[in-house]
Amino acid sequence: MISFSDVHKTYISKSGDVEALRGISFDIEDGEFVFIIGKSGSGKSTLMKCITCEETPDEGEVAIDGFVISDMSRALVPVLRRHIGMVYQDFRLIESKTVSENIAFAGEIVGIPKKNLNQIVQFMLNLVGLKDKADSYPKELSGGEQQRIAIARAMVNNPKIMVADEPTGNLDPETSENIMAILQEINRGGTTVVVCTHDSNLVDRMKKRVIEIDSGLIVRDKKDSKYSEEDTPKPVVAPVVDNLGFTFGDDPSFAHDRDYSDSFDDEEFEQEIPVSESSFFFGDSPAVAEQDQVEIPEEEEVEVASAEVVDDEENLVEEVAEENFINAEVTATEEVAEDVLSVSAEENTTDLPEEATEVASEEDEVKESTEDKEDIKDIEDDDSWLEEIRLEDSDIDLDIQEDDE
Repeated sequence: MISFSDVHKTYISKSGDVEALRGISFDIEDGEFVFIIGKSGSGKSTLMKCITCEETPDEGEVAIDGFVISDMSRALVPVLRRHIGMVYQDFRLIESKTVSENIAFAGEIVGIPKKNLNQIVQFMLNLVGLKDKADSYPKELSGGEQQRIAIARAMVNNPKIMVADEPTGNLDPETSENIMAILQEINRGGTTVVVCTHDSNLVDRMKKRVIEIDSGLIVRDKKDSKYSEEDTPKPVVAPVVDNLGFTFGDDPSFAHDRDYSDSFDDEEFEQEIPVSESSFFFGDSPAVAEQDQVEIPEEEEVEVASAEVVDDEENLVEEVAEENFINAEVTATEEVAEDVLSVSAEENTTDLPEEATEVASEEDEVKESTEDKEDIKDIEDDDSWLEEIRLEDSDIDLDIQEDDE
């Protein structure tokens, strides 16, 4: 069991002290699967480092199976870590060693006999599904494959506790699900698994215990929970507003309608509302409206109205007369224009000189005689027309004979 009791941790720096943990307390039972969540800088990583003895609390105690590790000597830390498997976001594989050598190296450190080590390495590779990558180097693997090798390395000594700090931070969603499936399978074997993550989708789907930390304090510790609590309706509290001289809706000063009476709804209400210069109105104020009004006797009003009607009729008659006069002028102008055009056309025809007419007639006669001569010459040069005439005559004779018969 992992137990935190009023743990405090403060980081001292030149820019100012930072309280990473401020008196947190919780217990994690054996074989439990727990998510540690919270925004960046909330204290998650510090909590995880206190479990692996990478950080020592300033106050409080951290215990594993009843053994206080918060004030343990540094010489005993390697002994503790033989029982804790650690998985990091950046994998931390040795680039110069193959996959099987990376896993075997961790086994050698914890003291596993060499005659059993090779068999354990093959078993771990089968567990994470990378048996065919035993002779590959880390740089030849994808991010998800490297993380699976890191999990196999952490499990080589069959630890009681598995601590994973952002194990899916650099992986795609599908690969992240595979990594979580491996961790869940390890948890089913009895290993306590503590995962620090920001992956809300995985937390929501797995529905394990969630410990949420904010500003160094535990704000939520709930089993079968999600990344964020379900929204619950909150009671609506009316804001406290100072007396502004008016209210929206019913006046809270009156509990019942019968308590409200200022005689505004009474039929006999004849109270005059005083108008002051500082009063505000939409449109003209009553004072201005009274100044603009001029009282006119009834007889004078009738005379003024009749005079306005007469003036309107006279104006209408004048406008009609003016429009008719303009139309008459336009018609006369169009008739004059047509007369002028006809006269000019006749003058142009009669003014042609007689000499020009005679010359034109002589040119036409010469042209016709020339064309006749050319036709005669063409007929004389071409003998085919004679044959055509003979053929037509013969056809006519045949037709006559046939008719006689």
